[in-house]
Amino acid sequence: MTGRISKTTAVALSCLLSAGVLAPPAPAAADPGTTLADRLAAVRTARTINYYPSDAGWSAMWTRFNPVRVDEDLARAAELGADNVRVVVFPQVFGFPEPKPEYLAKLDKFVSIADSHRMTVKLTLFDWWSRYSDTGGSATWANAVVGRYADDPRVLTVELKNEMAPDDEPAIRWVRGLIPEVREAAPAMPLTVSVNSGPDGLARLRAELADTPLDYYDYHFYGASEQALPDLERARAAAAPDPMVIGETGLSTAASSPGEQAAYLARVFRAAATAGVESVAPWTLTDFADDAIPSNAAVSRMPAQYRYGLYRTDGTPKPAASVVRAAWSGADQPADVLDLSFEGDPDDSPWRDNLPQYGAAQPTDAVAHAGRRSVRFSGTGRSKSGLPSLRISPIIPIQQGQFWHAAAWARGEDATGVTEIALSWFDARGRWIGQDVSARLPVGTTGWTRLAIYTVAPPDAAAVQLHLKSGDNAGTVWFDDVTLDN
Repeated sequence: MTGRISKTTAVALSCLLSAGVLAPPAPAAADPGTTLADRLAAVRTARTINYYPSDAGWSAMWTRFNPVRVDEDLARAAELGADNVRVVVFPQVFGFPEPKPEYLAKLDKFVSIADSHRMTVKLTLFDWWSRYSDTGGSATWANAVVGRYADDPRVLTVELKNEMAPDDEPAIRWVRGLIPEVREAAPAMPLTVSVNSGPDGLARLRAELADTPLDYYDYHFYGASEQALPDLERARAAAAPDPMVIGETGLSTAASSPGEQAAYLARVFRAAATAGVESVAPWTLTDFADDAIPSNAAVSRMPAQYRYGLYRTDGTPKPAASVVRAAWSGADQPADVLDLSFEGDPDDSPWRDNLPQYGAAQPTDAVAHAGRRSVRFSGTGRSKSGLPSLRISPIIPIQQGQFWHAAAWARGEDATGVTEIALSWFDARGRWIGQDVSARLPVGTTGWTRLAIYTVAPPDAAAVQLHLKSGDNAGTVWFDDVTLDN
C-alpha cells in the first residue's frame, strides 16, 4: 500500500488552515531541476550539520518546538558554511500511523526556516523505532511526511532509519518493504539508511538490500581519527558503486579537550577527502543543556552525549568550529589546530598524556624556546611498557612509503634518564608496529637542543603518534616548537 493521507486528516488540515492556525503546507509544485540525479549530486557534496536545539534534544525538539531558537541556530550553522541540515522526525511524537497536523506544521516551519538560510533539509525517519511488523502503517506514516516534499527542492534527501543494524532480520525485512512504498510516493527523493557498524556492517547491509537498493549509503564514523583513512576507504569500497557520505562524526568534549575534538574533526575531514568522500557531517551543532534530552531516551544517561557540539550552550565556539568552517570553505586548516608551539590555551590542548602516572607534562610560561609557553617534565619515572610522554598525531593521514619529519626543541636542567622524541607507528587495527627515535638530549643542564627524526612510514602503517618523552628524570626537561610533517 502507498499509505496516502486519509480523508479525516485532510479535512482536519483544511479546517485548521481556514482558521489561520497553521501556516500553509510546504509547496509541492514540481521543480524542473529537482530530479533524482540533481538531488543525489547535491547529496554527495552537501555540507551537512546535524541538529537539535541546545535546550531541546531528540524528541523534545518537536514537543518544545521554538522557531525563534531554530532560526538563531540555523543562522549560526549557515555562517559556518552549512548548506544542509539533518533533522530527525519521530513517529511516536508526530503521531502514527497518520501524523498530526500540528506536527506537520512544525516540520513545514522548520523547512521554511532552513530555506531562509539557504539550507536544504535531510529528513531522518523512524529513530527510536522497533515496530518492524507494521510495514503498512510505516508506509502510511512515511508517505504522509515525505510525500509533501516529493518535488520540493528544499528537502534534499530522506534517511529511512538511523543506524540500522545489518544483523537485525526484522528490521531488514521491514526496510525492504518500506523502500518501494516510499519510492512510489517520492520517486525523485534519494533514499538511504545510516550504518554505525563499520565497513563490514555496511557491506553486509548493502548485500541484504541488493533486491531493494538504496540510492547511497550513510556512514557514521566515531573510530580513532588517526586511522580514519583505511576505515573510510574500506567503507567506500563496500558501498561502491553507490555513493557514500559520512552522516555523523565527532568527539565529545566531556572526556576530551576542545583541542582534541578540533584535531579529531580535522583528521576525519582530511581522511575523507583522501578517500574520495566529499560530504562529512559533524555531530552536532551545539552542546546540550542538562535537561535538554528527554529522560526516556537512553542517551540522556550518557554524559558524553551532552558535549559533542561545535558550540557550547552559551553560543561560544569551540576550536572545532574553525576546523569545520575551514573544511567547508576549502581553506587550509587553522595553523594552530595541533598547537605545536604550545601557545594555545592549555585547557584546549589537543596533546594527550601517555603514562601520566609516571610523570605528566605541565604547561609553563616560565621558560620557552620562542613565544610564551613550553611544556615541562619533572621528576618522572617509567613503566615496563615505556616512558611517560606527551603525544599528538598529524592531521595528514598516513600512507606507507610516505616520508615523515618530526622535530622538537628540548632543554634540560639537572636532567637524568632518557629524554627523546619518537614516532610510533600503528596498523589499521591500531596495533603497534614499531617506532623511530631521535638522538637523546644529553643529561645534566643543557641549552635548547633540536631533536629530530627523518624516516619513511613502514609497510602496513596506518597511523603515527609523535611522543615527547622524558623518563627516569630526577631533574627537569622542557619541550617547545614541534615540527611534524611529511
